Order: sequence, then C-alpha cells, then structure tokens
Amino acid sequence: MKDRIADIIAEYDAQGIHRTGTDVDIASAAWLAERVEALGLEVKRDRFDFERVDLGVNQIETAGLAVDGVPLYDAAFTASDGVAGRLGPVGSDAEIGVALVSSRGGGEAHRRVGEAREAKGTHEALVLVTDTSFPPGGVAIINAERFTAPLGPPALQVPNDEWPALEAAMERGERARVTVDNRYVPAEGINIHGCVAGRNPDLAPVVVMTPRSGWWSCASERGGGIAVWLELLRDLAANQPERDVIFTANTGHELGHTGLDHFLAARSGLVQGAHMWMHLGANFVASQGGAPRLQYSDDDVRAAFSRCLEADVAEPFEAPAGTRPGGESRNIFDGGGRFVSIVGGNALFHHPDDTFPSAVDLDAAAGWAKVFVRATRAFAGG
Repeated sequence: MKDRIADIIAEYDAQGIHRTGTDVDIASAAWLAERVEALGLEVKRDRFDFERVDLGVNQIETAGLAVDGVPLYDAAFTASDGVAGRLGPVGSDAEIGVALVSSRGGGEAHRRVGEAREAKGTHEALVLVTDTSFPPGGVAIINAERFTAPLGPPALQVPNDEWPALEAAMERGERARVTVDNRYVPAEGINIHGCVAGRNPDLAPVVVMTPRSGWWSCASERGGGIAVWLELLRDLAANQPERDVIFTANTGHELGHTGLDHFLAARSGLVQGAHMWMHLGANFVASQGGAPRLQYSDDDVRAAFSRCLEADVAEPFEAPAGTRPGGESRNIFDGGGRFVSIVGGNALFHHPDDTFPSAVDLDAAAGWAKVFVRATRAFAGG
C-alpha cells in the first residue's frame, strides 16, 4: 500500500501546477480517470464551463525594486498601466496598502485585509506579502473564496524575499506602481466520478470526496487525499459493500469549491440524502507542520469513526462535533449532511515547495489509508 501511495503522489506532483482549468489540470483529470478505470470501474468525466484567469503582468515597482507576484484571484484587476500611489500599511490612508499575511488564514493581518477589501475607497490596490514563516522564493497563495463574485481592489501576492525592502519603502511612504493586469478566458473544469455498486441499492449511499486541484504541485496538500481516495476505491472494488459508494474528485478547490458546487447542484437532495460523507481534505500527509484534524457533523459520527482509529496513526486533534468545518466538508455542513472529514496543518501550505518526497509523510499516508478503509467498510456495510 505504501508503495502504491508513493507512486500516486509522485505522479501527481510531477504533473506540474494544478490550477483549475489549465492544461495540467485537464491532463491530471485524464490521468486520474485512467487510474480508476485500471481498477475495473466505470468513470464519469463531469465537465462544466467557467472563466479561468489568464495571467498577464503581475508586479510591484518602486524606485529601486521590481517584484513579480500572483494576483488575488477573487479581487479586481488593474488596467495595463496599473495603479500608482504611496505605500502604507493596510488600513492606513495610503493608496497602496501592504500587509504580511499567511495562506493559513486567521490573525490580525487577515482581519485588516478583509476589512480593506470590504471597504470601498480605502485603498486603490493591495500588496500581500507571504508571511516570513514560509520559505523564500515563492508565494503561499490565498484561496479565492469569492471567485464567482470578486471583492475589493486589485491585490498582488508576492514572496517574502524582498519584505525588508518593501517594509522600509512602506515606512518611508514611498510611491510605487502595482500592476495586476489579467483577463478571463473561457475554460472547462472536469470532476472525476466513480461508483462502487452495493448489494442493496435501496440503501442511502456513502459519498467519498477529495479535491484534486490547487495552486502549485500540492504534493502533500492534495496528493495524500487523492492517493487514499484511490486506495478506498481499490478496496471496495474487491470487497462489495452493502450500500452504493459514490466517489468524486473535484476540481475548483482553490476557487471557492466551484467543482463541488457543480457536483452538488446536479444532485439535489444528496447532501442530506447520503448516509455519510467522507471528506479526504488537505495536508493530512504533510511532513512539515502536519497536525491532522478530524471534523464530524455530530457525536454519533464521531463515535462510529473513533472505533476505526487504531495504532496506524498518531492521535489526531478532533474539532468539536457540530462546529462548521474547513474544506469541502463545509458545503456538507451548510446543507445539513452527515460527515467525517480529515484536514491538517502544513508548514508549506499553498507554497511551491510543497513537493514530493520532502513534503510528504508516507507512513502517515499509509496509516490514514488503513483507517479510512476500515471506516468506509463500516459506514457502507449497511
């Protein structure tokens, strides 16, 4: 099992940058479909149209500095000549607000950035510098939760390499130009679905879901969920469950869960109609800063899943049952469904250094695969 998981994560990582609707994302969908078909199961390639961000010039320029970055995908863009003005802290009266932020979210900086995005006219542009807890040389990108309804002024995300120079320029109130010049182009997203038919189709199904897209190669963020998802498919293909088990691997994760939204919109009633949702989320195989966290819809689900936990994994943190979870299980919580979800911490969250093998804990991946095999058998058994 461990070798199979390593192969899957290595292949996924090697494919490149997994942003939704890009050539890599489309090729990765075909790869995953082939992996499912190799288990003898029928695959559905569920396609949907959307508008993808086609990157142009994304840069901040000061008198002595030019730094390239990544746009905030759910904010406005500039014209080709950008926005010019004074640099100052987010929340000040400067035309260009600057903040040091983490892709992990939370904290005072995120609160101030959120307020600046909500308040019209506060800043003409934002510069969001990756927190210095991340390695230099890359942007730890913030998810575009408002992708379908962009919010706030143009925002540029930049690596922390030049933070001392940018901080000094900001403190002096220097002028800068921020260009976030991109366009939207027609694109296609692809969700991959499969189903293991149970012995009793009249029973409510179990649904196993994992996201399959992300900002970079996402070895530990996304690769673990995909590898375990395939292990569950493999096990049930050889051991027919009592209930149908629906498997869905969705693109659009980093764009406000657009792929899962498409999946759910086409299946009215499934959120509450499913016997159980099992969410294989982000980072639970991360080797750096990994702290797996289990999330449950209620105490009954927690008790049932706890019986599947054995010595295969270190004792995880458990969020209080019934609290609104992170990741795609949020959609199930909001719709009133029953779920168990695993997510985790990651020192390289949304950073380009999240690559195989250094960012991945294969022992943890294999351990959690065994736990979820037992849990899937238990929930799908009848």
